[in-house]
Amino acid sequence: MPKIKNYKYIVPLAICLTVASCTPALAPLVETKAVPEFFNKSTDTTNIAATPWQTYFKDPNLINLIEIALKNNQELQITLQEIEIAKNDIRLRKGALLPKVGIGAGAGIEKVGRYTSQGAGDASTEIRPGLEMPEPLGDLKIAAYANWEVDIWKKLRNSKKAAVSRYLSTVEGKNFVITNLIAEVADSYYELLALDSQLDIVKQNIALQSTALEIVKFQKEAARSTELAVQKFQAEVMASKSMEFEILQNINETENKISFLLGQYPQEIKRDKSNFISLLPPVIHSGIPAQLLANRPDIKQAEMELEAAKLDVKVARAEFYPSLDITAKVGANAFKSSYLFTLPESLLYSFVGDFAAPLINRNAIKAEYKSANSRQIQALYNYERAILKAYLEVSSQLSKINNLEKSYQLKAQQVDALSRSIAVAGDLFKSARVDYFEVLMTQRDALESKLELIETKKEQLNAVVHVYRDLGGGWK
Repeated sequence: MPKIKNYKYIVPLAICLTVASCTPALAPLVETKAVPEFFNKSTDTTNIAATPWQTYFKDPNLINLIEIALKNNQELQITLQEIEIAKNDIRLRKGALLPKVGIGAGAGIEKVGRYTSQGAGDASTEIRPGLEMPEPLGDLKIAAYANWEVDIWKKLRNSKKAAVSRYLSTVEGKNFVITNLIAEVADSYYELLALDSQLDIVKQNIALQSTALEIVKFQKEAARSTELAVQKFQAEVMASKSMEFEILQNINETENKISFLLGQYPQEIKRDKSNFISLLPPVIHSGIPAQLLANRPDIKQAEMELEAAKLDVKVARAEFYPSLDITAKVGANAFKSSYLFTLPESLLYSFVGDFAAPLINRNAIKAEYKSANSRQIQALYNYERAILKAYLEVSSQLSKINNLEKSYQLKAQQVDALSRSIAVAGDLFKSARVDYFEVLMTQRDALESKLELIETKKEQLNAVVHVYRDLGGGWK
């Protein structure tokens, strides 16, 4: 019968094939869906996301606030520490690829019974002629040792790659925090400007109503009006003054919110209160949906998490395969310090290779393998959801910008008409051609329309901030 050559490799190979054949099959990943080709039928690739935030925003006070927030905001600082944690995890995984090397020393003493095999052997042994083995027996040792798991199945390398992907994910997470932080500061700043404008309008309305109140009082004294009219005008003045204090409270809360975003204690926010209604939103260039994949940090973060999850599956699969551990040791060993460095007699060395496959705990490994695959599928759906969410957010904001522009034009015309009607109603009231109720309603309608116009302007400015954020602008 012919000899089988290299028979020593047959057993390990058979073990590997058996383990591989017993690895549970997993459900295939579903391919990700393609994004639409354009927003609102536009194929222009010009994209405001490429514009730095220092250029996109024109107000120097807002730019200064954003700079302070990017320096001091606690949430951003927390995210930066997450990046450091992920970076250290890479070092940990990288270190697992290298042999673990150390040095150690030890000392001990042992006395065994004479009527034992070791005791009888030691009693009849001479170290040198005429010099018997000492009793009790000392044990001194100094040695360097190394242990290395050979990465046959790329388990450790894939683990390191997964750590790198998660590090890149935390970087994108930091970029996402920056984008949202810039948008939140800008939102709150424009809200503060809107409240300032609303406060000015309410104060102007209080002055107008107070003048009308004085007129109706004179008319009552002249028997041209009644106490009911006086009380109605008085009530309107009180209502407007109450609204003034509500706006002042909202201003205080908004300033505190901005201070929190800036990582500082409450203080007055520097701003230009004079020209809010004349602010013009920038022209929006949305580019094409495919650019979201490169510009949106949350999409890139989800992509990195998906890549890490895929590598985790490979790592979990490698747990089924045999592992090769190599252990080596070299040093000196003797029962007496004077003999410790007597070479080669005190020389100690060993070299061991262990090749082992898991058998008892295979159910636990299978469970982890299936869990890793489930996490991979979760990461895939999370990636798809991030893309869908980004597209819908941009689409909604573009539609909102278009509709707000038309709404603002109509509200501006309404304010102009009602502002003219206040003067007309006042003149007619003085000549007793209209009653006090029409004057009150005209003033109330004019106030509401002016406040709504400011609110619409704020929504316009917020919309261009949000579309800049949703397109992935601000972090570059």
